[in-house]
Parts: sequence; structure tokens; C-alpha cells
Amino acid sequence: MIDLDVIVVGAGAAGLMCAATAGYRGRRVRVLDHANKAGKKILMSGGGRCNFTHLNSTPENFLSANPHFCISALKRYTPHHFLELVERHGVSWCEKTPGQLFCVDSSREILDLLLRECEWAAAEISLKISIDRIEPVQNGYQLHTSAGLMRCESLVIAAGGLSIPTLGASGFGYEVARQFGLDVLPTRAGLVPFTLQPAQKEGLAPLSGLSADVAVQCRGGYFREPMLITHRGLSGPAMLQISSYWQPGDEIKIDLLPGSSCEAEIRQLRDRQPNGRPEVWLAGRLPKRFAQLLCEQHGWQESWQYFDNERLESLAQQLHHWRIKPSGTEGYRTAEVTLGGVNTSAVSSKTLMANDHPGLYFIGEVLDVTGHLGGHNFQWAWASAWCAGQYV
Repeated sequence: MIDLDVIVVGAGAAGLMCAATAGYRGRRVRVLDHANKAGKKILMSGGGRCNFTHLNSTPENFLSANPHFCISALKRYTPHHFLELVERHGVSWCEKTPGQLFCVDSSREILDLLLRECEWAAAEISLKISIDRIEPVQNGYQLHTSAGLMRCESLVIAAGGLSIPTLGASGFGYEVARQFGLDVLPTRAGLVPFTLQPAQKEGLAPLSGLSADVAVQCRGGYFREPMLITHRGLSGPAMLQISSYWQPGDEIKIDLLPGSSCEAEIRQLRDRQPNGRPEVWLAGRLPKRFAQLLCEQHGWQESWQYFDNERLESLAQQLHHWRIKPSGTEGYRTAEVTLGGVNTSAVSSKTLMANDHPGLYFIGEVLDVTGHLGGHNFQWAWASAWCAGQYV
């Protein structure tokens, strides 16, 4: 029998952060994970450079059935707190786009930071450990594991979601929640590329690899970010962001020329350059091949003099309201996060402990709290883990 104060299930961002925080309080902590390495998802994040936080992260950057739940943790542990930790460890960082902080060199530096913090806090990490059964016992929990029987006062579930199963993602955290009677909201892939209907996919196939700055809308979500056309469908930050709002069967409205109203401009072009062609004008605003394809598909190949007011208005509407109806998404295989999860109504927003189960905590992605793209999900991991670490 191994007797501990705290067992943390999951050696990812939230789990390691919580373990170090609790360890510094003098708690005897052990992190358990079935993977052969800690922090695999950290290593691949941000294209290998880890977008470790967003300076402007607020509750408005998160999706949840209970949007107020994340407020407490985000206020108590802010992006500046984590940035201070990063700088204390000498990790060089850069602000790639406003608010988005990345490692200058490698994601490995963030993982090494967390592992070093755990070492300094005397929090042990045990890998390649499977958990067969969890039982509530007097003053705590008993775990039947491949390394033997373990007992703890506080059990922290930081097992993540279903995203990227090749890195070891599983539904273990949801199973534990259900075992103890907590509601688990339906899950689905978030921050994920879209797939297209065969005809639309074939029509866009010649543009694979092209990117354009667009504005996208769906179900109240609005983002102005780059869109990438791929051989499977649509990706890039704009599509990943809006995928968290999209539901099967929804159309996505895409403004190909955001921040402008092109109708007045093309009316002037028709009057001043009647022999000019829409394709030339559009190629100055979109990638040339994209402009050519749009003009071919919509029959905009004549010169401006052949466009009456109604046709000009239609052209402008098509560019500002390009509608795409995805066939689906690429699913958990490439999704950065899992939407849904443990219903936060059963969890304390202050301590992250299950309301009806003293000593049982849920942190990070396993909860029904999902951030926008750009470092917000890491910030939720740090904040929820740090707050739970004060009480476990």
C-alpha cells in the first residue's frame, strides 16, 4: 500500500501544474499517467513552440454550459502569473500576434519548467501506470493500479479530453465522473478543421495550400483570422475557431473581404474603367488562383461594363457572404480540444472539488470549459490547476 496526501491522474499541463502547487504546500503528491512520457500534448502544441498563454484571456474567451464557472479561477491565477513563472525559469518568449505568447525555441521548455517545478516541490511522477479501479474509502480514495494499491486524501482528475488519441487521450476522466454520479455533458471535437461535401471539396481542390484573411460567423461566434484551404477541406485559425460554435448541418458565413464594403468601390471601377475585369481587381485582394476560381464559378469573367447595378450587388454579396456547409470535421484525430465534459454545476468554482464528494477534484480539459484558439486553453489549465492546488 502506497499512502499519499494527493494523487493526480494525468501528467499533462493541468496535472503537472497542480502537483507542483500542492507539493509546495508540503503535501505528499504523486502524478499517475498511462503514457510513457509526460506532457506529450504540450510538446506538439503551437507547432512545437507552445502558445502557453494569452495575455488578454478573459471569461469571454471560453465556452461552457455555465459561462460563469471559469471566472473565479481566471481571476485568481492570471496570464501574468504564469508569465512570471516562465521568466523565472529563463524561458525566452515572443508575442506572435497581440496577446499570444509562444516559446522562442521549443515547447520542451514549458514541459521542462513543469517537471522542474514538480521536482523542486517533491511531487513524484509515475508513468506507464494503469488504474483498474477507484474506490471511496474513509477520508479519501483507494486506487487499484498496475503498480499496486495506492491511497490518498485528495484525488485530482486531470485526465484531459478525447482530442488526439494518438497522444494517449481517452475518456478516463469522464468515466470517473460518471462513477461518482457527476453529469457529463455531450462531448465533441473543437478547434478542428472542417471537411467538405464531395462537390465543394472538388471545386476547391486546385486551391489547396492557399490562405486568406477572412471573417467567419456561425451561431453567434465571430472571428477575423486567416483561413487555409486544404486537400480535405477548410482549416487555419478562422475555421478552427468557428468549429467550436458549429453544429452538424450549420452553414458558415465567410466574409472574403472583411473590413470593407466593396459594392461602392466596384461601382466606381465600372464607371472609370469599364473595360477592366473583376478577376484583376479581386486578385489584388485575394490570392490570384482563388480570385480566378471565384470568377470562373460565378461567371464574373466579363468586363465591368457588362455588370448592371443588380449584378454588382450580387457580386458584392457573394464576396461578403460566401456560404459553406461543411460535411463534418476531422474529429478528435486532429482536434486541439474537446468541447463538453464534466458538468461544472457539480463542481466548486473556488476549489474545483466535486460538491458531493469531498477530496475529489476535476481540473483542466476534462471539465466543460473550452477556450478559444491562442493560448486560452493552456491558461485554463494553469488557473484551474493552481486553484485546486491550494485546497487538495
